[in-house]
Parts: sequence; structure tokens; C-alpha cells
Amino acid sequence: MRSTPMVEEPIPSSIRQLEAVPREMTALLKASSSPGATLETVPVPPVGPSEVLIRVRAASICGTDLHIYLWDRWAQGRVHPPLVFGHEFAGDVVAVGAEVPSTFLGSYVAAESHVACGSCYECTHGLQHICRQVQIIGVDRPGAFAQYVAIPWQNAWPTERRFPPEIATIQEPMGNAVHAALSAPIAGSTVAIFGAGPIGLFAVPISRASGAKRIMTVEPSDYRRELALAMGSHVVIDPKTEDVVESIREETGGEGADVVLEMSGSPQAISQGLQALRFGGYVSLLGIPSEPLEVDLADGVIFKGATVQGISGRRIWQTWFQTRGFLESGMDLSTAITHRMPLENFEDAFELVRSGQSGKVVLRPPGLSDN
Repeated sequence: MRSTPMVEEPIPSSIRQLEAVPREMTALLKASSSPGATLETVPVPPVGPSEVLIRVRAASICGTDLHIYLWDRWAQGRVHPPLVFGHEFAGDVVAVGAEVPSTFLGSYVAAESHVACGSCYECTHGLQHICRQVQIIGVDRPGAFAQYVAIPWQNAWPTERRFPPEIATIQEPMGNAVHAALSAPIAGSTVAIFGAGPIGLFAVPISRASGAKRIMTVEPSDYRRELALAMGSHVVIDPKTEDVVESIREETGGEGADVVLEMSGSPQAISQGLQALRFGGYVSLLGIPSEPLEVDLADGVIFKGATVQGISGRRIWQTWFQTRGFLESGMDLSTAITHRMPLENFEDAFELVRSGQSGKVVLRPPGLSDN
């Protein structure tokens, strides 16, 4: 671990603090435009008038973080190093700016990672989740693979302390699954989930709790198919060895799935999902393809009278309340959290995510004995 030069400045008197905040912290830094990352000592981020400083208790790895770590084409076009990345996290508010309600000091929070501008057409029409000028924490502004992170107070989501940090931090990706699933009429439906990464895994109990009568999960990883079964999927399908479309039709009496939740971004999975959809069915597209792709719109969508919904993030704050409701009703997602590791072991953690031999991987920053 190496140190980054810094300039010490006094903490402004307008900043209210719960506890003494150090000048420096340990953070995972995307230091250069190349694969990998480095663990470094960097300045604790300043707190603006409308911001809160959060002492991070847990931060989980998302597919977006893996794109940044591997430095693929998407990351190269979006991210500007040096940057502390990571956007799924939970922790304690230890300092607040002058414009922040004092009640936030000491709060236990998760965070909505999309910082909306508040003034574009989408934001002024209740569509902040697709703000055209959005800044994403850990992508466009400093993130949470660190001991501290500063965010706008409006993006902090108060969470009950009965939920441990590893559960609190996954509310953000769980919200993606909630948004995708509840965009379709799940109750009484047959549901085909393509991709059993963490968000696909979360979609299984969400679909069950929403009244799905049969859930089929398509996933090439043996490890993740087993996780999908453990999470409550009735059937798992291996696309490497099985005819996916025929298998789904057999499971649905020849009709096809009522609802397809596409979580992988695989061109093959998208094509199979549209083929396996029943006439008049619903498709939620959350997975992001790495390249443009050809889709049979005529037979897959138009002639079927299909309803297709693009899913980006979470509806603010509707999806968060729905997510909270699922958790408070007793939904247990702990099975999907397969690895809990110190931030110092980030290389092993990212390799696990890359390999597909994991569910959700949660990192713990140093210095928290109660984490």
C-alpha cells in the first residue's frame, strides 16, 4: 500500500461531527488507465454543505466495479482515473454539512448511487433514476471502497440497525431486481430469469414473494445454478448442455414464460428470452450487452405483442420503499452473500467475481472491530 500526497486543511466550522474524523484513510484506487487497482492512503473526502460523510462498514462488489477493475471498453469510455470506486455500501453518518438536517448525524444508512441533477426533463417529471446528467458514485465521483465516502444527504437511505452491514449494503443491487421484477405482472406468472449473478439471485425470492407460480433460472455456472435453487428457483437450466427455449416451453405447457427477467446482458440469452416468451408476455431487460446486437423484433416482440421494459437503476424512492418492505417482511438474502472479505484482499475478491464462483462478495474496510 502506498500513500498519495495530500494537503491538510482544517475542517470547516460549519461541518458538524459525531466523532473525530482522520485526515487520511485507506481506499481502493483506480490509479491509472489500466487493469487492476491499488490500495492506497488518500485524504478523507471533504464534506460539502449539502453532503454527509459516511464511515463505511461494508461495500459489496458489483458487475460495474468488475468492468472498472478489468478496464474494459465501457470503463475506458466512462471512468477518469485516479478514482476511488465502489458504489454499493452501508455505514454510519459521522459528519454533515451546514445544509443537512441535524437528524442525519449518527444515522445508519445505505445509499442510492445515482446522483440526479434535479433539473433535467426526466428529473422534473419524476424520473430521477434515468436522469440524463446523472453522476454515479464510484464511477463519476469518488466511491466507497474506502473507510469514508461523502455523498449528497438526499442520497442517504436510513436503514434499521437490525440489518447487518452486509445486508444493508445489498439494498442497492436488490433494488435493481425489485425494479425489474415489479415492472411486470408477477403474481400467478411463470418467470424465466436469465443470469444468476447476484441481481438474478435476488430476483428469485422477490418473484416468489410477489406470487410467481413457477420460476426457471438459466445460468451457465454450476455454482450459481446451485445458489439459484437454494434461493428458491423451481427449475435451473444449463444453457451449455440444454435447449433453453425448449426447456422453458416444456415447463410452461408449451406456452412459454409469462415474464422474462434478463439479467445477464448476453446476446444469446436475450435472443433465447424473446423466443421463450409467450405471446403477450413481459420482458424486463436489465443486463447490459458489451456490444450492439441483432434482435428478431418481428417474431420476438412485434408479432407476440410483447411488452418490453428497459431497467436502469431503481425508481427513486419508490423502489427503495418496496425493497425495505421485502426485507422487513422477513426476506432472507444471506444465502446470496457467499464471501465476506477484508478490503485488503481485493485481488482475491475480484477474481472470485470474475470467475463466477461466487454470489455477492462483500468487502470490509479496515479499522472496524464490530464489522
